[in-house]
Amino acid sequence: MQITTSVIIQAPKEAVWKAVTDIENAAKRISAIESVEVLEKPERGMVGFKWKETRTMMGKTATEIMWVTEAVELEFYRTRAESHGAIYICGIELKESGGATELTMRFDGQPVTLFAKVFWACLGFMFVGATKKALNKDLQDIKAYVEGKSDQVAQPR
Repeated sequence: MQITTSVIIQAPKEAVWKAVTDIENAAKRISAIESVEVLEKPERGMVGFKWKETRTMMGKTATEIMWVTEAVELEFYRTRAESHGAIYICGIELKESGGATELTMRFDGQPVTLFAKVFWACLGFMFVGATKKALNKDLQDIKAYVEGKSDQVAQPR
């Protein structure tokens, strides 16, 4: 399952990068995130940064452990998580144009266990819609925060 979605943020790339790489404080910007616990923090850069994130999705609270596998400052970073018999790769990419920044999220989920493969074959279509909706909401929350409209970021329920 692959999902890609983007938003245009009226701010320079540096401001957007600062917001999306401040993972420790993501719960202050993204309404679905309830908490972030840093597990490992590299001395420099993002690669190797590992955290535990608790968020609400589809009305349920879930906690996942994620880590940064690749990063190029001001350009992109990729994360990985392994849970419920699947591998999840998420990418954050930035492209600046005319003072605005296009922020793109790419999500790829691949089932690896037999149970996960059967589950995704039967119910994966429901997960795609819910995941795209969640990614779009995350992007809108980041946009509101970076553009100085943090009062428009919905509070977690």
